[in-house]
Amino acid sequence: MCRHLAYLGPAVTLAELLLDPPHALAHQAWAPRDMRGGGTINADGFGVGWFPHGSAAPIRYRSAMPIWSDAALPALAAATTSGAVLAAVRSATAGMPVVETAAAPFADGRWLFSHNGVVRGYPGTLAGLAADLPIEDLLTLDAPTDAAALFALVRHQLRAGKPAAEVLASVVRETLRAAPGSRLNLLLTDGEQITATTAGHALSVRAAGGAVLVASEPLDAHPAWQPVPDHHLLIATRADIDVTPLGAL
Repeated sequence: MCRHLAYLGPAVTLAELLLDPPHALAHQAWAPRDMRGGGTINADGFGVGWFPHGSAAPIRYRSAMPIWSDAALPALAAATTSGAVLAAVRSATAGMPVVETAAAPFADGRWLFSHNGVVRGYPGTLAGLAADLPIEDLLTLDAPTDAAALFALVRHQLRAGKPAAEVLASVVRETLRAAPGSRLNLLLTDGEQITATTAGHALSVRAAGGAVLVASEPLDAHPAWQPVPDHHLLIATRADIDVTPLGAL
């Protein structure tokens, strides 16, 4: 399965999240510690989205190649700073395409989204939920993957004005009912708040120095890292973290 992270805090270089720590996302791509039975490495693409200073809209850089083989990334990551970042490395589910547009983060307006996991029985199990989406949304999916379909479900509710926490909790519950046994660690940010779920995969959070970092696996040995329990929802800002059982929402 994939590995992902989101950061809010003082501006840092992308390299400080993707490349420099001992267990940075680039290291997790080829040496993950907790894949939960889904794949062995994350070599099927990567992506990073960040919010430039003073901008409400993020910029993305995505690729279908493994993160360690992109010769342009080190210089880009060292020169790019942001106080709000979402990034992911991908391990494609068997049968799903390995293309740039299948790599997270997915984007809509100010939102960035990533999915770590798998929807069991996709696409059939999501057909009922997708039937409520506008046809145009289905025709313009980034890629024919379960992650892109989940983002379409999330995006539809966000556009209706629902709070991010309510949206992710609802999508996870509805997907688990339609596709039992799915793994649904979802990660969403608008540059001001991080919202995430745990459902079948690990997630950890670190808050220190006016910053919050959420990641599939801790990037280093910092003592502030704390695991997020399974089947919980996390809401984090630069100043506060709240963790709630998914069933309570």
